[in-house]
Amino acid sequence: MTEKGYHLNWDALKSDWPLWVILAGLLLAAVVLYPHLPDQIPSHWNVRGEVDNYASRWSGAFGPPLLALGLYVLMVFLPAIDPRRDNYQRFLGAYRLVRWSLVFFLGGLYALTILYALGYDIDIAIAVKAGVALFLTLIGNFMSRFRHNYFVGIKTPWALASEEVWQKTHRFGGRIWVAGGLMCLALSPFDNLWSAYFYFGTMLVMVAVPTVYSYLIFRQLAG
Repeated sequence: MTEKGYHLNWDALKSDWPLWVILAGLLLAAVVLYPHLPDQIPSHWNVRGEVDNYASRWSGAFGPPLLALGLYVLMVFLPAIDPRRDNYQRFLGAYRLVRWSLVFFLGGLYALTILYALGYDIDIAIAVKAGVALFLTLIGNFMSRFRHNYFVGIKTPWALASEEVWQKTHRFGGRIWVAGGLMCLALSPFDNLWSAYFYFGTMLVMVAVPTVYSYLIFRQLAG
C-alpha cells in the first residue's frame, strides 16, 4: 500500500493462502466427484425446502467452485480500479473478512449441495437459511468499518454523494444487519410457510431501512 491508494500487494495477499487451499480443494473435489454425480444436480429449493430446479452434472459440479474463484479474483482486483481506491487502506481488515466470509459461505453451500446430490440425508433448506443468516450477521458486524467506495457496502446515491452520510448509514445499517441476521438465524429451523415469510421479510427490512435512513440523513445534512 502507498498513500496514492490501493494496488496489489502480494505480501499482504499471502495471508489469503487458506482461501487458495479451499478454492483449489473445491475444484479438485469437482474433478474427483464428477463421475459419481447424478445427471442432474439440485440447484434451487423453494420456501418449503423442496427442490424446484436442477442443473446439469457439469454445471452442478464445476459451476459453484468457478463462481467462488471468480468472485475472489474480482474482490482482489476490483479495488484497483475503484475511483475511491485510496480509501481501501483504511478498511483492509474488514475487506479481507468479506473475502473470507464469501469463500467460506460458497464453499459450505457447495459441499452441502454435493452431499445432497450424492444421496445424503441433509435438510439443506435449514442449512442454507442458517448459512445465509450467519453470513449477513458477520457482514453487519464489521460494516461500520467500510469506508467510502464503489464496490462494497450500502451504495445508495446519498451515501455515495457524501462521506458523512456513508459513515452514518453504515454504522446504522451494521446494527440493522446484525439484528436482522440473528432474527433470520432464529427462524432458520422452522420449515413452515409463515417462517419463510418472516425470514424473507426480515431480509427486505435489512435492505429497506438503511436505504431510507441514508436518504433522511442526506436530507438532514443538506437542509
